[in-house]
Amino acid sequence: MIAVRHHILCGILVLGLAFSGTPGAETDSAGQSPDDELRSALKDAVEESTSFSDRFEAQVWLMDMSNRMEHIIEDEEKRLRLLRKVHAEATRVDLEPELVLAVIHVESYFDRFAVSEVGARGLMQIMPFWLDEIGRPDDNLFDIETNLRMGCTILRHYLDKEDGDLTNALARYNGSLGSRRYPSLVYTALSEHWFRG
Repeated sequence: MIAVRHHILCGILVLGLAFSGTPGAETDSAGQSPDDELRSALKDAVEESTSFSDRFEAQVWLMDMSNRMEHIIEDEEKRLRLLRKVHAEATRVDLEPELVLAVIHVESYFDRFAVSEVGARGLMQIMPFWLDEIGRPDDNLFDIETNLRMGCTILRHYLDKEDGDLTNALARYNGSLGSRRYPSLVYTALSEHWFRG
């Protein structure tokens, strides 16, 4: 996770936080496409679960992130439930939970029922074809846990595929490899709302 944090900081510096815009307005994960390795990773991910290993760390992180999210989700119980799930799914695949929060911020602005123009669904804007690809057509992408599990697995896959290059992994996630616009939006959300120095 230290290497990912380093790439996040480098990405913020390199891109200079040049872009801004309405969170989630222009993005979807239409670039997600069938890939045998990713299909296998998603199948495995559906069967796994994890949680905080340290109670004190959990309390500090949850309180900090909950305070940052208060203006987006007013209900404290809903915030904490979502944050626990984000933390669990991010750490399961060795991603910084704050990075995942930034992706959600840009993709859906924490609207679990968001649907993009191309049909991507939920918090992390997952394309529905993935459910058929992994043999789970009845799963619900508006279910928070399902959406987070698939989104985090997809992002981790692209980060590995790009040999740790977070900018390219984010662009792949969004289907815009070669453009820095989407990664810049995520880095901006991360630095302005979720990054813990």
